[in-house]
Amino acid sequence: MSDSEWQTHNPAGSRRVVVTKQLPGERWLQILTQADCEVAVCTSTQILSADEIRKAIGDRCAGVIGQLTEPWGEELFAALKAAGGKAYSNYAVGYNNVDVEVASKHGISVGNTPGVLTETTAEMAVALTFAAARRVAEADVFMRSGEYRGWLPKLFLGERLTGRIVGVVGAGRIGAAYARMMVEGLKMNLVYFDPFPNQALEEFIAAYSAFLQGRGEGPVTCRRADSVDEVLKTADVVSLHPALDETTHHLMNAERLSLMKENAILVNASRGPVVDEAALVEHCRRHPDFRVGLDVFEDEPEMKPGLAQLANIVMVPHIASATSWTREGMAILAASNVAAVLNGFAAWEENQGVEAFLGDDPPEAAPSIVNAQAVGMATYSG
Repeated sequence: MSDSEWQTHNPAGSRRVVVTKQLPGERWLQILTQADCEVAVCTSTQILSADEIRKAIGDRCAGVIGQLTEPWGEELFAALKAAGGKAYSNYAVGYNNVDVEVASKHGISVGNTPGVLTETTAEMAVALTFAAARRVAEADVFMRSGEYRGWLPKLFLGERLTGRIVGVVGAGRIGAAYARMMVEGLKMNLVYFDPFPNQALEEFIAAYSAFLQGRGEGPVTCRRADSVDEVLKTADVVSLHPALDETTHHLMNAERLSLMKENAILVNASRGPVVDEAALVEHCRRHPDFRVGLDVFEDEPEMKPGLAQLANIVMVPHIASATSWTREGMAILAASNVAAVLNGFAAWEENQGVEAFLGDDPPEAAPSIVNAQAVGMATYSG
């Protein structure tokens, strides 16, 4: 990668920070420059290799803001440590690409950007659900290609969602937000699986059900299933929101796909490897009324052979968090993590939320450090 594909801001800064992709907004850059950082930003749209990142780190680098697409393990953390680095922040809430144990071994704090993606990602899962149910992508292609010759009773028949059963696998922040949107918006009944009960979600749906009954309408229900399989067998729509680990890799395999209804809808806006993509291709070929909405893919940016040719799959290129507010918020949090570590600030407590960092008077703290205890960071006390 040539030097022309890197842009330097505040060259007089005493601390050098590498940012491996251009980020939206301006405030993130202000945060770093106010922390006396020289900021080197990669302007290329290509995914950087480990070797390219190592060369960018060079022999002087205090911190890095990197991406989910980059392999942050021994090679890069060793290079960052050797260059005087103390901080790395993933420009994402997930950090499956980061070996946190290796970073901790090198004394490098690892940040992420939670709390600003919740509703935005849930909204995309809802959008994919509607698009799949009502065959929006197919109809769009049909219309643009000039094939429409007039209204027909059976043209692009889809699925009505109101009053049916929505299933959620993984009822954390995003999964619960999706569930609330679908239940409150469409009066759907919820069945969810999560290792831990989501009491707040259950109470919300119980209160909404009481509200409906108070208006003379039928109730909605919420039930925590005993297994993923139970959700798949029961629900008309299933949205996946688990964390990715060894227990959820290929969670949706051929066997589990076969448990779902013939005309069910499967949505994945979590992590690509949660779904066995080859098995999904085969299932969708054999079950044309089965519909899918995908924001993420197993081998991004590649797709498994046959996926792109299936009309019953709606696909978008990993844009669930792609609203200006969210992506700028992520940039602010990532920069705040790095700047705070370099300034010697403490770590923000996870249960306090990160909204304070988006306001005009942010705390002098690192908003989200996943290995704060391992690297000996103090906890912010106000």
